[in-house]
Amino acid sequence: MHQARDPVQYQQLCTVTLLGNLVAKPDIRYRTNPVLAITEIILATSTKWLDKKSNKYKEWTSYHPIKVEGALVEQALLTAEKGDIILVQGYLSNIKPSNTEGQSHSEIIHANYIKKFKKGYTQTINQIYCSGDVASAPQLIKTQNNKSLAQVNITINQRIYSINKQCWQNISIERELHVWGKQAEYIVDHALIGDNVMVEGKLSYLTSGNKAQFIDGKTLHWFKN
Repeated sequence: MHQARDPVQYQQLCTVTLLGNLVAKPDIRYRTNPVLAITEIILATSTKWLDKKSNKYKEWTSYHPIKVEGALVEQALLTAEKGDIILVQGYLSNIKPSNTEGQSHSEIIHANYIKKFKKGYTQTINQIYCSGDVASAPQLIKTQNNKSLAQVNITINQRIYSINKQCWQNISIERELHVWGKQAEYIVDHALIGDNVMVEGKLSYLTSGNKAQFIDGKTLHWFKN
């Protein structure tokens, strides 16, 4: 019989860092028992890349739904306005967004740090560092440009503090991981369900359906279970 894993000892890394522009003025509400400020915001980050066919730079904007609770709301968002620059650090959550300004996302980011800056020019930041377990057999896709893309689901176990419930909780989330190039081919040839992986990348969203959140992996570290 396998011994059950201790959730405290088995917690995994999951940290998201975003720097971008606030899409709309926050709608701040208050809960009771305990009294708690709460809001959901949308943060826009953009990615630029060189299109080799046209030899021109193209830009893609991602819209991130973020839940903010408690003192963080009052410290950073009471005077926030559309277009303000917002720095957020947080973690992935199973909570579904309730107000996403027309964006039908299915997952949300939960903030544990937030800071507001006045409007100005800055490069945006979209980074995620996480570790997890392989939860599905990887699939290899060849694009029209003959590039290799691997898709695989990973499970991330986190231990987080719930401001609302005022206690520590163990949560498990599953996200699709996309990996390109030689890393993609390696994963398809070698990855097994249960393997451990550490990922450095960015958060992205599918362009159709429920705009499901996925991890666009840049650098991977792979460990056999």
